[in-house]
Amino acid sequence: MSNPSGVIADKIPRHIAVIMDGNGRWAHERGLPRMEGHRRGSESVRACTAGCLEAGVPYLTLYAFSKENWQRPPDEVKSLMNLLDRFLAERIAEIMERNIRLQAIGHLQDLPDKARKRLDDAIARSAGNTALTLTLALSYSARTEITDAARSLARDVQAGKIQPADIDEEALSSRLYTAGQPDPDLLIRTSGEMRISNFLLWQISYAEIVVTAKLWPEFTKEDLFAAMREYAGRHRRYGGI
Repeated sequence: MSNPSGVIADKIPRHIAVIMDGNGRWAHERGLPRMEGHRRGSESVRACTAGCLEAGVPYLTLYAFSKENWQRPPDEVKSLMNLLDRFLAERIAEIMERNIRLQAIGHLQDLPDKARKRLDDAIARSAGNTALTLTLALSYSARTEITDAARSLARDVQAGKIQPADIDEEALSSRLYTAGQPDPDLLIRTSGEMRISNFLLWQISYAEIVVTAKLWPEFTKEDLFAAMREYAGRHRRYGGI
């Protein structure tokens, strides 16, 4: 039986990361409030998740809210946190039914108490699920992540637990928020913007990047499969010939 994505089994990415961009632009183009764009974007999260489940992708990481996003107008930030809380409340049954393990990375202590509690509950309830690990990057900054990892290593050096010579790429990777997960094979960015936006800078060193002009609320399961086919057609050399 062929894979619904059209990609052969040994070309299926183990980990897909997505920069979900264009919610506000989508709403503006239609004369709608910005929050309507974010709400519609949450439906694309469902579509992307469903596509990964159908194609057999074991890890999906979504850039949901950056550290820099706290600089947005307070009313918008409050609405986004309420949307996160509502999304988790409405989707936890589906998360459990579809055997999805939910995780989150970032400075989660920055989240409002209500949203943080809802997130912690969903993570705990889904911890034993095995079909797909869905990670939400919330209050996330890659530079902050690397800084936190460096501080962790420095504390252990200061305490005499490790020597500076023991610090290598593996040691630093083990202190990142994503420790235990494979690095992304495929990074997808919507809205046509050609930048990484401080997302998983260490982890995407060798990821294949696919940029689509589609705005995130327009992104469908078929668009995910198209990105996977583009990925599968590339030759990954990892610096070799």
